[in-house]
Amino acid sequence: MFWTIAGVLVVLWLLGLITSYTFGGLIHILLVIAVILIVVSLIRRK
Repeated sequence: MFWTIAGVLVVLWLLGLITSYTFGGLIHILLVIAVILIVVSLIRRK
């Protein structure tokens, strides 16, 4: 579940970088959320 959400957020972030269509800081916030979800997923796995 976390990997799916994180993957979608990373793809949206990359799309924002490629198209230069960023909603201000929204794209970077999506990246931070994706990284946090990945870290939480790794911590829960242990």
